[in-house]
Amino acid sequence: MAKKKEEARNIIANGFDRLDNRILDALARDARISNVALAEQIGLSPAACLRRVKQLEERGVLSGYTTMIHRKTLGLNVEAFVQISLERQTADNVDRLHAAISGLPEVRACYLMTGSVDYLLHIVTTDLDAYAELMSHKLLVLPGIKDVRSSFVLKCEKREAGVYVV
Repeated sequence: MAKKKEEARNIIANGFDRLDNRILDALARDARISNVALAEQIGLSPAACLRRVKQLEERGVLSGYTTMIHRKTLGLNVEAFVQISLERQTADNVDRLHAAISGLPEVRACYLMTGSVDYLLHIVTTDLDAYAELMSHKLLVLPGIKDVRSSFVLKCEKREAGVYVV
């Protein structure tokens, strides 16, 4: 009985039930799964499953389907996480950084952070020379940059698609 009450609270709290969560989990593992296979896996009719997926899309929970590509097969041999601290978070400094990174395909993600750094960038390049070129000619030349620290990925131990769903 307590489990049902907790489950009911979770449904009300986030607007999802266990079937929605199972759909999200299945799509995170395989975005190319057919609706029929997804419905079978979840335990719904294909029509009911498709209706739920469409509702998740309409609510903005599902906003696209992507493919995981192994970067090394494309010659992208260097992966780094770069911490950037600004001298001050003025509108000009922030706008310059945003403008610079928006045009850089090597910057795969950019996060505004709390704590001792302002931004965390996820960067991939072909090699260290390309990384040095990117840093010295496109990022470090930006006014307002106080500190940049790079950490290079030696090996990826775990990378999950999607988000954690219970």
